[in-house]
Amino acid sequence: MKKRRSFALCLVLILIVGSLAGCGKKNSNKDTSSNSKDNAVEATTDDTSTDQTKEADEQTTEETKPVSITVWHDGNEAIMQTIQDYINNKLVEDKITVTFEKKTGLTDQLKLYGNDSNNGPDMYFYAHDSLGMFAEMGILSPVTDVVDTSAMSDLLPMTVDACTYKDTQYMIPVYFETLLFMYNKDLWEGDMPTTTDALYDYMVAHTDTKAGTYAVVNQHSTAYNVAPYINGFGGYIIDKDAKAGLNEQATKDAITYNKKFADLEADGDYNTVTTLFNESKAAAIIGGPWLVSGINDAGINLGIKSLASFTLPNGNALAPYSGVQGIGVLKHAVDSKKEALAKVLTAITDMDLGIALAKTANCAPSNTTSYDDAEVAANEMVVAMKETAATAVPMPNIPEMSAMWGPTESLLAAVNKSGEDVNKAADTYQENAITAIKDMQ
Repeated sequence: MKKRRSFALCLVLILIVGSLAGCGKKNSNKDTSSNSKDNAVEATTDDTSTDQTKEADEQTTEETKPVSITVWHDGNEAIMQTIQDYINNKLVEDKITVTFEKKTGLTDQLKLYGNDSNNGPDMYFYAHDSLGMFAEMGILSPVTDVVDTSAMSDLLPMTVDACTYKDTQYMIPVYFETLLFMYNKDLWEGDMPTTTDALYDYMVAHTDTKAGTYAVVNQHSTAYNVAPYINGFGGYIIDKDAKAGLNEQATKDAITYNKKFADLEADGDYNTVTTLFNESKAAAIIGGPWLVSGINDAGINLGIKSLASFTLPNGNALAPYSGVQGIGVLKHAVDSKKEALAKVLTAITDMDLGIALAKTANCAPSNTTSYDDAEVAANEMVVAMKETAATAVPMPNIPEMSAMWGPTESLLAAVNKSGEDVNKAADTYQENAITAIKDMQ
């Protein structure tokens, strides 16, 4: 009996120990499973974190990678330096560096390298009248493919029109120039006329051709200088469709009207009229900003009026050609530098850049808000050009315009200097112009 109890007790103890061992094994498995899950989550989290960090690093590297933009130009280096400095300061945090390189004979250079991504520029800065030629070469990208038109909301419409070819905008206008009525305040007598007829009467009263003194001088047989009359009369030298307009009635009327002024304006040669004004032998000259340096050197007390302030007999104002300086984008550069190019184009439309150009170089900004600056608003020449923008006609930017200068100036010389009949001369040089245009096409 005692043995049986001992045996039973031993058996119970064995069962209890076995049960405890089983429980311990279950708990151990459960803990291990839990730890494995935790480790897996930690590993997954670490991998995700690593991927996100790597992706962020790659994104940061891409966003801050320095970009160099090369701009070719053939203009005033001081002006280009002002533009370069402004853009680089503006985009310093974007790590975009713009370098303006002067290329003499820019047209030929772009013909050679316009499609060359290795040796050509990313952008070019030039006068708008060559735009059509470059566009026809297929080397330009429309700027509207690079930057939104909202960036151009403050630009003078005339300047935007100048940078548009066949309804596509290829340039951003930066500044412009027009012919002006420039007069010697010490020589001009009385109030300034407001009509061209009154101006002519003043010229008759204050011109002594025998004594070599003149009221007003102008390059009366140069197409660019007679354009204010032609455009104001509703005529044209060439239209946007490359049609010559030398024998249009409005053009002939303008040339006839200009002739009576030409009779009182010396021989119309550039050097002659410039010298007459700088030597105080002419009270006024029709010329552009490029004359100012020589005028200042001559000590002339210069006054400036907008040609738009003179009204023609038909009620229209004089309407000179405008020359717009702007920046364009080479097509090959868009593929690799589009974002940087967009930032450059946006920066170049800034009001503050326009102010800087007006203050340092007497440039007339394309941005209308630049004229709100007090110092710019006090600049007589810059404000006069801005006023002229209301009537100015952008010089035609079609390639065929280059064929029109010769026939037009031959027509003007025939009428003004040789006394030929305007109708016969216009028909003759219209045919010459048509032939010259056909030879280009």
